[in-house]
Amino acid sequence: MTKNVFSALLACSLSVSALADEGMWLFNQPPRQILKDRHQFEPTDAWMEHLQKASVRFNSGGSGGFVSEDGLLLSNHHVAADALQKISTKEKNYLRDGFSAKSLADEVKCLDLELNVLQSIEDVTAQVNAAIPKDAAPAAAFAARRKVMAEIEKASLDKTGLRSDVVTLWQGGAYHLYRFKKYTDVRLAFAPESQIAFYGGDPDNFEFPRYDLDICFFRAYENGKPAKIQHYLKFSTTGAKDGELVFVSGHPGRTSRLLTVAELEYLRDQGLPFRLNSLKRTEVLLEAWSARSEENARRAKDELFGVKNSRKALDGRLGGLLDPSLMGEKVKAEADFKAKLAGSAEHEAALAAYDKIAAATKTVAAQATRQNFLEGGLGFSSDSFGIARTLLRAGDERSKPNGERLREFTDGGKESLEFSLFSEKPIHDDLEILTLTDSLTFLAGQFGGNDPLVQKVLAGKSPRERAVELIKGTKVRDVAFRKKLYEGGAAAVMAAKDPMIELARLIDAEARALRKVFEEQTEVKQQAQAAIARARNALLGTAGYPDATFTLRLSFGVVKGYEEDGKQIPAMTTLGGLYERASEMNRKPPFDLPPLWEKRKSKLNLKTPFNFVSTADIIGGNSGSPVVNRAGEYVGIIFDGNLQSLPADYAFSEKQGRATSVHSAAMYEALTKVYGAKTLAAELVTGKLGK
Repeated sequence: MTKNVFSALLACSLSVSALADEGMWLFNQPPRQILKDRHQFEPTDAWMEHLQKASVRFNSGGSGGFVSEDGLLLSNHHVAADALQKISTKEKNYLRDGFSAKSLADEVKCLDLELNVLQSIEDVTAQVNAAIPKDAAPAAAFAARRKVMAEIEKASLDKTGLRSDVVTLWQGGAYHLYRFKKYTDVRLAFAPESQIAFYGGDPDNFEFPRYDLDICFFRAYENGKPAKIQHYLKFSTTGAKDGELVFVSGHPGRTSRLLTVAELEYLRDQGLPFRLNSLKRTEVLLEAWSARSEENARRAKDELFGVKNSRKALDGRLGGLLDPSLMGEKVKAEADFKAKLAGSAEHEAALAAYDKIAAATKTVAAQATRQNFLEGGLGFSSDSFGIARTLLRAGDERSKPNGERLREFTDGGKESLEFSLFSEKPIHDDLEILTLTDSLTFLAGQFGGNDPLVQKVLAGKSPRERAVELIKGTKVRDVAFRKKLYEGGAAAVMAAKDPMIELARLIDAEARALRKVFEEQTEVKQQAQAAIARARNALLGTAGYPDATFTLRLSFGVVKGYEEDGKQIPAMTTLGGLYERASEMNRKPPFDLPPLWEKRKSKLNLKTPFNFVSTADIIGGNSGSPVVNRAGEYVGIIFDGNLQSLPADYAFSEKQGRATSVHSAAMYEALTKVYGAKTLAAELVTGKLGK
């Protein structure tokens, strides 16, 4: 089966319109005809390769782009928050106060930040599918697919030395091998204060107009020296123009546009409401704890931001699925396509596939709560538990043949797993006890106090007493201890008798069983989606793009405002608008300004564009994506979408939905006139370090 057999999967369900800037396109299948017909632009192979290899994936989540030949790269402050939090201390709060390196020697090494740069894509669909026995039961088919994917990844790693991931596309319609160059020596070069990076805080999040300098500069190193980068983006100090065609190159995390109605109904009625309730619970917990002291607030800041951001995003997604017009279109499109399939012997398998997906979804839904708490770890929320389970499973899995292991323990991902597992990041006992106590309470509340597993987990103690016992008793936060157990394998893990590892062992059998059912039902869905794809290809022709998979995609759109509640919203804000917003809100948090921004206001050109919106198709994971113009120049950086864009997880609309970016002119203005970071600004302009 070729890649083109499956590229039509979107066609019958909200297909790519000739009048819409829809699409998260594969770099090996760009929308050349759409760009030519609508925007009179024809990207060359060289243009595509340059943008691809200048784009960076943050393995912690998010995107970025190289902007100099000496390894300088630019992402969002909120993408960098995890790294900033880990290198911060009570005395040096980089996340809150910002940072500016005066020289290379001043750049601060990040603890466990891995960057991936896509080097090549290979279609391995035929190889994967050929390994699946005909008419195999789901369990056998899944095992065969897992085995062949691990073999492909290992062979590629051994041959090229590059991180190699087999990526599932079109819900199982195709499989592509992505090869990445990794950078694990990454150093912080510049970060603004969090107050200007996330100006307006939660009230303005996902809103527009916006006034955020959501940027952060890192530098990639190799062999102790700044990495030499062939493909980097030329920085434009004038930036994007209103009405201009722009491109976004980034790593959208996940979309669900190709799901069936049965799957969307599960998300609407069970999946999303459960996740929202969990997020809101955690938000209240962390807010209350943060209010108790400044140090508490520092320790919880990054996690609390992530929880709030996710909560607001999922609220928008659920709102989309509750919108009769969106779901109505999905229902109608599916019914229309089924009508085309009915009565055709050739497409019986495709018609039956919908029932198979519905049945698999029902099976997954029936065990979802226990799976979320046990395999998903929701009942044991703490870094200590995550480390303990990794050590436990690594001891069990590494002794198995590569193709029979759980996906995260295959040889292809070994280096990244170990890099993360042996991180020296700070883990705070008091915060661990807080989150573990709450999650144990949540677990007992959902399962019931008389549940046999709950009683074993709590071991005759209250959730608080049990959490204290576990966190105080475990040694897994000691990196040397982790290395000893990891290297010693299952015997060493067993002999350690570590209480947190033993807790992980206590629930492991049921957690694995739940995961096995989920993976087998996913296999059923993938085979069914492949049958639907073949029918769509035959009936509707080839068009479209797969759902997002946290792999590199190309989106495009126009810098353009929109109408909201009868009012026209301009495409751009200005630096002057920032000060007007601060005055309007009486400079009360979160609308106060950092002291430097107050002090140096007179130096700024207040007409400089600050943030702008475009019709580019983005989703979570695109944060930090470079925005470039036709010439491939860096003109902005994605950092958000507006509220109307949130249902884009399920269906794209450019009527009001917009991608929000920081304008490159504002970056340059701030670096030179607010922060005095002239060396960094010069490197941006010249594309290389000054001598």
